[in-house]
Amino acid sequence: MEKLDVGANRSTRSWSRREQAGRVAWAAARPLFALSPRPMWGWRRWLLRRFGARVGAEAHVYPSARISIPWNLNLGVQCAVGDRATLYALGPIAIGDRATVSQGAHICAGTHDLSRPDRPLIKPPILIGEDVWIAADAFVGPGVTVGAGAVIGARAVVVKDIKPGWIVAGNPAKPIGKMNS
Repeated sequence: MEKLDVGANRSTRSWSRREQAGRVAWAAARPLFALSPRPMWGWRRWLLRRFGARVGAEAHVYPSARISIPWNLNLGVQCAVGDRATLYALGPIAIGDRATVSQGAHICAGTHDLSRPDRPLIKPPILIGEDVWIAADAFVGPGVTVGAGAVIGARAVVVKDIKPGWIVAGNPAKPIGKMNS
């Protein structure tokens, strides 16, 4: 069996110097986001935009939401990101107009290439359509598209695309119904 140099993977760069500087700056600014009073939606939209996020009008991002890399976010008009939701935006995350990411949900746009022995970081995009509801504590994995009007049940684990209008639940998430049109 060939011996793998594990240290080689750790020494490769997953981030450019500019991205690293941005991540440090966001970490420094994070208390301004997290300590802002709940009704200060406009302040948090403004701050996210300063860090490169595209944020639609009337988007509501709660102060306890955890956002890793704001410049990889596109938040639609009137979307909501609830308390303690995690937007792990190593890759692009787009959340459609009027979509809701409920409390404790985890949207994860980063993983590792398991087909390679050094398991390099990859950053597949996540697309969440308009009028989607991702319920409490659900997980949406890298590279997933959630179609418009879909509902992801509480604590569901979504690792495959969800068609528009479907209701899914469980681990792994499976269709349990369709929204009324």
